[in-house]
Amino acid sequence: MSSSEAISSVDNERVLLSVLSMSVFFVGASEFMLSAMLNPLSVAFGTDSVRITWLISSYAFAYAIAAPFLGGLSDRTNRSRLLLIALLSFAIDGVGIAFSPTLEIAIALRIFGGLASAVIIPTAFALISEVIPRARHAAAMGAVMLGMTFGIALGPALAGLLTNWVGWRAPFLVTSTGCIVAFLIGTATMPKRHTAVAKRKPHGFRWLRNPNITRPLLAKGLWNGTGVSAFLLSGEVLRQRYQLDVAHVGMSATAFGVGLGIGNLSAGKLRRLTGSEERSLIVVTSLLIASVAAFNLLPLPVFGALLCLAAWGAALGAGAPSATTVLAERSGRDKGVVLATAETLNNVVILSVVPLASMTLASGTAAMATAVFAAGMGVGAALTLYDALVSSARSR
Repeated sequence: MSSSEAISSVDNERVLLSVLSMSVFFVGASEFMLSAMLNPLSVAFGTDSVRITWLISSYAFAYAIAAPFLGGLSDRTNRSRLLLIALLSFAIDGVGIAFSPTLEIAIALRIFGGLASAVIIPTAFALISEVIPRARHAAAMGAVMLGMTFGIALGPALAGLLTNWVGWRAPFLVTSTGCIVAFLIGTATMPKRHTAVAKRKPHGFRWLRNPNITRPLLAKGLWNGTGVSAFLLSGEVLRQRYQLDVAHVGMSATAFGVGLGIGNLSAGKLRRLTGSEERSLIVVTSLLIASVAAFNLLPLPVFGALLCLAAWGAALGAGAPSATTVLAERSGRDKGVVLATAETLNNVVILSVVPLASMTLASGTAAMATAVFAAGMGVGAALTLYDALVSSARSR
């Protein structure tokens, strides 16, 4: 390859990663922005705060249920084209919600949006594993995940500002516009060739019999899902321990977001330092367990708690790209359905752990809540360690 071809290839990769990062940014922002808009939406649709939360639940439920099946579809078609269709669908969904005449229609559209996002997220990472050179997979996935991190972190704030300045429709129209821009850029820059297409098989989930896939899949679901669950309840720990008000609790979560971004950006470097994603995941899960335990159990000052939150975020931010790289590499032609199933499993763990841990926190026993977190992360870390040992023995 000549120097000019190499430069062109690198430029194409950067444009592709920019499009994918933009895509997951708007998906993340759309998913989390409703947390700042529930009251305006209740007023707009003339309903109460309980019914309006169906806009959140319907989206999450559709995503979790449909992701493995839509991921399987991406393994049997052109991923680039499917991603572009999903981006356009997500844009149409946002416009539809903005002008929905009733709450029921808005909920139906949120289900449609959940289906579109169930295509966008795993397909974006499957594309990376097929287009980007293997040595840069973790770094590339970390860069794209940084887009989602920004979407999750900035989405509620931007939605709140836009709602106050313009009205509740503005956040939906902005995310729709962003998806259209990503669609247009992607149409011109995404790989035109057909990406890997799996042969049709009588059993689309045959990969479930392969422990080299199911082991890291279950491990990631446990440590990542439990780590996110612990963060979702960290605000209550801060409130109980330091008597912080809602505003200060919200600001303290910024430390987690900063750590998450640092972790996303450092995934590639950690992989180079440790020699493989499997070994880097041992470091990540160890840091995650240590930071969660220290945050919940040690009598730390507020600054110390914030440092724990930052380390916690960094562990999750670096771990997710590495784990996704492992799954994408091992799943071969089934990477779409495997990566989508990983998303579903992560949500299942969150939905299981949060209620159980919140009950223990409600009784004022942080140690019991920590035990719940330790169980999930501990099993996930043990599976991660075992997987690294098996991988090392296999490569000898």
